[in-house]
Amino acid sequence: MGQTARVSAIVWSAVVSLAAWLWLLLAQGMFWRTDVRLPPGRDPGAWPPVCVVVPARDEAAVLPRSLPSLLAQDYPGRAEVFLVDDGSSDGTAELARELARRHGGLPLTVDRPGEPPTDWTGKLWAVRHGIALARARDPEYLLLTDADIAHAPDSLRRLAAAADSGGFDLVSQMARLRVESGWERLVVPAFVYFFAQLYPFRRVGRAGARTAAAAGGCVLLRVGAAERARIPEAIRHAVIDDVALARAVKGGGGRIWLGLAESVDSVRPYPRLHDLWRMVSRSAYAQLRHNPLLLLGTVAGLVLVYLVPPAAVAAGLAGGDAAAVAAGAAAWLVMTGTYVPMLRYCRQPLWLAPLLPFTAALYLLMTVDSAVQHYRGRGAAWKGRTYARPETVPDER
Repeated sequence: MGQTARVSAIVWSAVVSLAAWLWLLLAQGMFWRTDVRLPPGRDPGAWPPVCVVVPARDEAAVLPRSLPSLLAQDYPGRAEVFLVDDGSSDGTAELARELARRHGGLPLTVDRPGEPPTDWTGKLWAVRHGIALARARDPEYLLLTDADIAHAPDSLRRLAAAADSGGFDLVSQMARLRVESGWERLVVPAFVYFFAQLYPFRRVGRAGARTAAAAGGCVLLRVGAAERARIPEAIRHAVIDDVALARAVKGGGGRIWLGLAESVDSVRPYPRLHDLWRMVSRSAYAQLRHNPLLLLGTVAGLVLVYLVPPAAVAAGLAGGDAAAVAAGAAAWLVMTGTYVPMLRYCRQPLWLAPLLPFTAALYLLMTVDSAVQHYRGRGAAWKGRTYARPETVPDER
């Protein structure tokens, strides 16, 4: 009787998991599709002036591959680059100036704002300083891009044309992340896949939808929309600043768009699992608003959706339960099928798709570790700086 009850519970869990996957497949904004790309735009009659703001903290290792691509932008209008050195100790500012002397191209200004106040995250303090410098040039758009992002020569031109033609206040592309080491192959495509599952790109661009998100590595922002949304002051203590930025702009009535990049690439390497673990865990619990109930729900959801299908197959094979095998295999198959487009986009072998449950288990552990670090009082750490816990930051109102 106990064996029958146990197997029945396994079958029931697998069936619920299958139902969840069918719902995700059909009703979650087609998140698994990778065809949301930058819409083609007409060349404007007069190209709008653009200022590029690059916050940088200890980025000497990646600047030689990223900064020259910004300076080499083939943009018909007026454009210049502001690199804000966020307290670097590796000569980031000096290297940036040397690269500008060596490569030429767009004008480059390098400045340092000093340490941020306690109610600002370091990156946003640097962005604030860069925007203040840029406003003296009276730009129509700001391109907010990270120091590890390399742009094709026509990147700025295409972004401006898409924003101008589509009437968008914010246009963001999720950079194609580096996928070279074994751990990168296993973890990085899933990072983009999970992000799209949380924030389906089609819903982000839909005017009436509440979903709002951006990818911080590449955001073209209309200055007027930034002023209406009080950017960056309104999001000054956000750890996940790109999503907070998009919510502020959309909440202020702005039109936003988010999609996958074709010619914008991250050059930052994450060769070890430790590097990827830190990348995810530093902000995972912040994504859950530091709410223990949301954490419990997330863990339960990850187990049900990603771990139950292979567990049901294994238990069914061991116990000779065809129903458990069938339900678990069906859920696993749908899961695998939704992951295939992302692997293709990331130019990775498709045999990685059935391994998604293992990768999801890693993300589950990273999320729990993020919560553990939070309750140990460490906050969100990044490049030697620990951000204040939310309850220690003054209310923005």
